[in-house]
Amino acid sequence: MSVKVGIIGAGGMMQYHADGFIQGGAEIAAVADMNTAAAEKAAAGYGAKAFGDVGEMLAQGDVDAVSIITPNKFHKPLAIQALEAGKHVFCEKPPALNAAEVEEMKAAAEVADKVLMFNFNNRARPESYAMMDYIQAGDVGTINSAQCQWIRRTGIPGFGGWFTNQALSGGGPLIDLLHMLDLGLFFMGCPEPEWVLAQTFNDFIQDKGFKGPWGIPDVADGVTDVESAVHAMIRFKTGQVVTFRNSWAEMNHREVVSVVFQGTKAGGKVERLFGIDGLDETAIDSCELYTQENNNSVNRSIVTDVSEDMGRIRSAENFVRTINGEESPLNTPEQALGLMKIIDATYASAKSGAPVQIA
Repeated sequence: MSVKVGIIGAGGMMQYHADGFIQGGAEIAAVADMNTAAAEKAAAGYGAKAFGDVGEMLAQGDVDAVSIITPNKFHKPLAIQALEAGKHVFCEKPPALNAAEVEEMKAAAEVADKVLMFNFNNRARPESYAMMDYIQAGDVGTINSAQCQWIRRTGIPGFGGWFTNQALSGGGPLIDLLHMLDLGLFFMGCPEPEWVLAQTFNDFIQDKGFKGPWGIPDVADGVTDVESAVHAMIRFKTGQVVTFRNSWAEMNHREVVSVVFQGTKAGGKVERLFGIDGLDETAIDSCELYTQENNNSVNRSIVTDVSEDMGRIRSAENFVRTINGEESPLNTPEQALGLMKIIDATYASAKSGAPVQIA
């Protein structure tokens, strides 16, 4: 079956989604964007129809599935609109502004009996696939603990735009850079969380010396009311624990993106070290496994294919192949809901100064 996809949002991430859908055998049938000129330009590259209104695309665009690439505030309403129109949905991260919104999206997908997936693209990196092979084979044992981090030294994505406006984004680096926390949970089998203890910081969130090399232009009269960094610990009902650290602006030697874990049979690490400019093509990826063999400490370097896009294309491909029954989904609405419950509890704990239980 050739799935026909309509893409909502003609920004920079669209290329990754489109390439992945095509790689999975789908057709780009429509592009919708409030900026009609941007929609027309993007659609022309695929011989697709352009729309300035999502409702018109859903009604007239002849699409089986939609991809949502918009500011976070619009993820829930657009996903529900598409699901109620009978379309499968692939949504950019974060899933929504909070767990309650994800609950609504999950319920809508169940009623519509359609696929709802999210672009947790780091699950689709070659390093992650390789590490999961070891985990699923039993070589790692039970992962008791993990340390997850996405640390940017100078990575604020513009000032006053939607990234830094809590009402539009849901928060700062905690919700924006949730990928490594998600990957750590994925490796651990997505255990049920019990409580979170956290602290956020905003020391540099107004300092333009900490602006990143990507993002959106500054908005002079815009709002900047999110955190610049977060540190937290999660305990799970299984007794497993995770510590994590996310930052857009924090004193660190370089940008580091990693999950390190300790299992009962082996430990491991999936890591990306960015160059000074913070761009993908300068990054160094590594995947390692740590074991004890014949009373000796053995560190294995796992060689994988290079993926500059950090799995974004492969993640979108998996969505199409899931619709067609060719692959299992790399993520589920239930897993997205669990992640957002942790994020909600993290913000609540930082505000209260105490651990927050997760229902």
